[in-house]
Amino acid sequence: MFREELKTTEFNKYSICNFQYSLIWGLSMKNKAILLTGLSILILATLLGCVSMKKPDESNFRDPLIGLDYVEISYYAGYYYFSREVTPTRGKADNYGAPLLMTFVFKIHNPNLYPIMLDGFSFAVKFEGFKVNNIISPAAMWIPGGKTNLLRVPAMFDTRQTLLALIMPEAAKLNEKKISPWDALEKWWTGAPDFSYPISVTEGSAVFRAGHVVRAIPFAGHYPR
Repeated sequence: MFREELKTTEFNKYSICNFQYSLIWGLSMKNKAILLTGLSILILATLLGCVSMKKPDESNFRDPLIGLDYVEISYYAGYYYFSREVTPTRGKADNYGAPLLMTFVFKIHNPNLYPIMLDGFSFAVKFEGFKVNNIISPAAMWIPGGKTNLLRVPAMFDTRQTLLALIMPEAAKLNEKKISPWDALEKWWTGAPDFSYPISVTEGSAVFRAGHVVRAIPFAGHYPR
């Protein structure tokens, strides 16, 4: 019984194949030429459509999405500040303070069908709303179409540089809030490992290139969220 069903199945399969071959080869040479020409045009149109969709242009360029993923403490030496009036054990006396290295990690998504190049990245950093640094990253990277890349940007701070930012550009805001610059410094440096205060990324600008298209995209972020 099984053998008879198998023979029937094989017969039907070969019959269908023979019918298809007969249909194709049974065409006249003129009809074959028309069929092949039509198929060629269809394949060429499809290929040209794919190429045109992937070619960068102002009309099809979509703005990349930039988000601050997280911030990490890459180097921490505690809190201290020395003035030039203090005699060091070794070296020259001067005004200097504790370093603090933070790394800002961004996610950058390319919504386009073609790769784009990140060719410029900068932003400002604020601690509790006080601007304390301007960061420029020299990093350049290609982002494939439809993919998301991570960008790590190191930012170095120290208590001397941050003190100067507080007593000059941010002096009016300190007076308005009745906050001592020394109290702010101590709070930020001692609280940095636990991220006990809000950190903001502002004035962000990222430059992207794709073919002849050049686009500057603004961005901002907060951490912890």
